Amino acid sequence: MRRRTTVRPILGVHPGLILAVLDVIGLGIALYLSVVELQGGVPVCGPIHGCEEVARSEYSRIAGIPVAVFGVALSLVLLTLALAWWKTDFYALLLAHYGLSLAGVIFEAYFLYLQVFVIGAVCVWCTSYGLSLIARFIIALIVWVRGAPTTAIAEPPPLR
Repeated sequence: MRRRTTVRPILGVHPGLILAVLDVIGLGIALYLSVVELQGGVPVCGPIHGCEEVARSEYSRIAGIPVAVFGVALSLVLLTLALAWWKTDFYALLLAHYGLSLAGVIFEAYFLYLQVFVIGAVCVWCTSYGLSLIARFIIALIVWVRGAPTTAIAEPPPLR
């Protein structure tokens, strides 16, 4: 049996749509950073100038792949989960979004530590992506804390 939730709106909106909007924001930030890094450039940060140092640091890549590329992949998966949850209300999709956003928040906390205490510079774009992840995690957490699935439905019969 699959479990569907009776979803309580947040500010009159299905939380899956709120998650999807935050996922699109995170995806946009990660795409910008990925394109710039893959082209060999550094992100434009205006008068702050921390992005250049972070982008040029040894911590901006994992196994030669820009960290932002992993952000693109994570945001795409989270967006897919949010939209699927919005359309189906299957509780497992919310839990998957919650778990992956938690993993993202943990990585972002580590990356922020590296920026502040090791690199000595903070990338505004990276921090913005991290804030979008924290917001996604908090929304999923709120929905999860509000209540577990209440309605069980049988899976539809297989198509022939």
